[in-house]
Amino acid sequence: NSLPFNKYAFLTTHNSFAIRGENGDDPFDQIIWVLILMQHGVRALMLDLYDFKGGIWLCHSFRGKCRDYTAFEPAMETLKEIEAFMSSNPSEIVTLILEDNVKTPNGLSRIFESSGLKKYWFPLSKMPQGGKDWPSVKDMVASNQKLIVFTSDRSKQQAEGIAYQWNFMVETQYGSGGLTGNCRNRRESAPLGDKTRSLVLVNYFGTVPVADVSCRYNSRGLMEMLGKCYLSAGNRWANFVAVDYYKRSNGGGVFEAVDKLNGEMLCGCHDVRACVGGSLVKCK
Repeated sequence: NSLPFNKYAFLTTHNSFAIRGENGDDPFDQIIWVLILMQHGVRALMLDLYDFKGGIWLCHSFRGKCRDYTAFEPAMETLKEIEAFMSSNPSEIVTLILEDNVKTPNGLSRIFESSGLKKYWFPLSKMPQGGKDWPSVKDMVASNQKLIVFTSDRSKQQAEGIAYQWNFMVETQYGSGGLTGNCRNRRESAPLGDKTRSLVLVNYFGTVPVADVSCRYNSRGLMEMLGKCYLSAGNRWANFVAVDYYKRSNGGGVFEAVDKLNGEMLCGCHDVRACVGGSLVKCK
């Protein structure tokens, strides 16, 4: 845990809130509650937030708005699950990547405060500029600054002190367009090879979530894509691997992929379990 935060890979779930049974009228991308999902090893959550029914909800949009048939639940409920996990797991770091459609002034800040998550907040002032390394995981945990939050709304960085995602991260195209193997950046992101952003996110899921198809995506194709994106990102491995149906695969799946990424970054091994040694880590 002594490396900088940007030298680790984290399992990431796309539409982490879109759980079977929460909204029977809308497609779902995951199959279990966020708290359980995190207990299984997920450490970064993609969440879509909207103003809805006088509050802030987790929701898919239809024509840019949250509606009854696309809403899942109030965001507060999921944030409290995250807080419960973090309070029970004091050495874990969690990243939230927000598709932020909240227009209520200071609305996001208030729900983070009310949920109890603000006490874990990693401050914007400590986020590195120009692609420099982040603080070490060990130091982040020791200071209790172990919740990293990114917003897709540029204005929130100045207005509420929430980091604008594209100032710190490059990201591949999402949806079926991102499965073609060429590691294109999504429109909002700088090119993958831009090293003034220290974090790399690779999306690997279809536009429409289909459980059986995810078995194929989360297997050999994912491993091949991560290798191609390593080259496209200027010989940088992905820090975040975003998928649907994270438990489904035709093999080791996303867990094997993240183990490989962490092995490569920690000691140059193809599996983190092959890394041995104390201050001088090497392949066994």
